[in-house]
Amino acid sequence: MVSFYRRKNRFYNVGAVDWDHLLFTDQDLKKLLWPLIAEQLLNSLMGMMDTMMVSRVGSAAISAVSLVDAINTLFIQIFAAMATGGTILCSQYLGAGDRKQSNSAAQQIALSSLVITAACAVFSIAFRRPLLRVTFGSVEPLVMQDSLDYFLLTAASYPFIGMFQVGSAFYRAGGNSRFPMTISVISNILNIIGNAIFIFGMNMGVTGAALSTLLSRIYAMIVVFAYLRMPRQEIVLRDYFRIRPDWSMIGRVLSVGIPSGVENGMFQFGKLAIQSSVSTLGTTAIAAQAMAAILEGLNGIAGIGIGIGLMTVVGQTIGAGRREEAKYYIVRLSVIGYAAVGLSCLVLYFCVRPITFLAGMEPEAASMCIFMMGWISAVKPIVWVLAFIPGYGLRAAGDVRYSMVMGSIVMWGCRVVLTTVLIRVFGAGPIAVWIGMFSDWTLRGIFYTQRYFSGKWLRHALIN
Repeated sequence: MVSFYRRKNRFYNVGAVDWDHLLFTDQDLKKLLWPLIAEQLLNSLMGMMDTMMVSRVGSAAISAVSLVDAINTLFIQIFAAMATGGTILCSQYLGAGDRKQSNSAAQQIALSSLVITAACAVFSIAFRRPLLRVTFGSVEPLVMQDSLDYFLLTAASYPFIGMFQVGSAFYRAGGNSRFPMTISVISNILNIIGNAIFIFGMNMGVTGAALSTLLSRIYAMIVVFAYLRMPRQEIVLRDYFRIRPDWSMIGRVLSVGIPSGVENGMFQFGKLAIQSSVSTLGTTAIAAQAMAAILEGLNGIAGIGIGIGLMTVVGQTIGAGRREEAKYYIVRLSVIGYAAVGLSCLVLYFCVRPITFLAGMEPEAASMCIFMMGWISAVKPIVWVLAFIPGYGLRAAGDVRYSMVMGSIVMWGCRVVLTTVLIRVFGAGPIAVWIGMFSDWTLRGIFYTQRYFSGKWLRHALIN
């Protein structure tokens, strides 16, 4: 038995670990990870259904929604950074057995998120026309009017989606990923029902789609915060109007949230820059790339769910002072990630031909998409996991600045610059997007692996 444990220590690159009393058992990991994976998958499927329903209104409507959602996604990614900070801080306090400080941190995270999301909503509503003009230039009058109407209501939903993300993070920090998954799924179903009523029943067009989104997000936020008042979960939030700023705690929250927000924001800006290059390739290439991007997103869903769960696991083990266990879980969940991503890529590759047929893609666009998915399915299982899953663990330990700097440099150097040069100078076509992506994943994986083995990510102290 001793010899077995020594071999296990060497495999996971860890020191002294009490293998018989791990903080998270295999059963605990299953209870945490499966709802996260299911939530990511169902949200993606619901989002695709939402887009298909809006597309029935007309080309101007779907163009308006796609333009505005590019900006909405940027803001939502910034809000998600606050949720990331909430998961990390609260999970570390819970791992240390300090529920009082965990609740105190949750109060300050909720207060900060409310202020930030409300400010973003006011700014977006007041300056939505200039934002659309600066981002996308001149568009047809009908598309612009639909964009303004859609942007008005979706921007008004920023505080609700932001606060729902934060509230969900509090549950995940305590190891409960099933409840936020349930609320997210119900919210998405309500959004689909609302679309049917407002778009088709009341002929409200994009305004109906935006109204449905707003109402479903209000529902999700209200339910999550109503349940956070109950004492049966790890984190309890009550007496909202008595919360006062604790600048020291807010500083800790922002020390995690700002780097994560910058990294997320830079990623979205990069996507917009890439899209501008792809738009020069013609309608067929644009359609092929759009479908390939959707399918690539689907085959990475399981890996993203595992990464989100890893933040809770590493946060609690770091808070409990079990650093060697934190190292073990990063390797363990990365191994699980390899299996999940490999299986997902295999399934999607065999489904790509019927999907392009059912989507009614033109033969040339479908052929391009199948070609790109072949390369994605071959490369992604090899390099994607190390490029992303360990990063979630490093951030959970407080190593957020390294991720921000390294991720931004690699993303702009590979995804944006390399892709732009290949398309605009060498005429490489839409496969250039994935050459840039593969380079990004490979370098990112190398850097995260080196960072993991260096141990520098363990030197950060977010809690006392």
